[in-house]
Amino acid sequence: MSRLLLVRHGDTKSNSAARFWGQTDIELSDSGIKQAEQLRDRLSTEKIDTIYSSNSCRASKSARIIASRHQLSVITCNELREINFGNFEGLTFKEISQLYPELAESWFTQNLSFQFPGGESIVELNNRVNKFLHRLEKHAPEETILIVAHSGVLRLLICNVLGIEPWHWRQIRIDLASLSIVETYPEIAILSLLNDVSHLR
Repeated sequence: MSRLLLVRHGDTKSNSAARFWGQTDIELSDSGIKQAEQLRDRLSTEKIDTIYSSNSCRASKSARIIASRHQLSVITCNELREINFGNFEGLTFKEISQLYPELAESWFTQNLSFQFPGGESIVELNNRVNKFLHRLEKHAPEETILIVAHSGVLRLLICNVLGIEPWHWRQIRIDLASLSIVETYPEIAILSLLNDVSHLR
């Protein structure tokens, strides 16, 4: 595989930090656009060979802003979309706890078969992430790949690349407009940067 630059999209108009917007296609807010521009400046001197993005507008717009310094097109991938939260879409965790108390309690178990009512299971999301990882096998080891996606996708991607059990995804924090870096080698993958937001200060 290659050097992976993992970026979460910027903030959105619908307060993505507090509400669960999985596959609802919402736009970046003005602050989210500024965050993407700060990431663009942070990564402007990086050698980037390919840019992949979720096909949701908040991620693809973040990716296009970053790509503007590299004369690269953005390859959008359905596999990189956030999990479908189903009936939980747009709700806060407090609202979910009031409407679905038993589901809210079981959400944080190690059971990857947990399924959001009317939406996807963690297993289904993880299968999509692994399908995307097969795309990366065609890239040369010396290439640098930028991936712009969502919190759940990036956390599972990190687990899978590092060979960590996927249920550990809940123990990884990926903030809005953050940068993480994974260096991959034939024998091992190394997480050299996690959830860095120093460019936003």
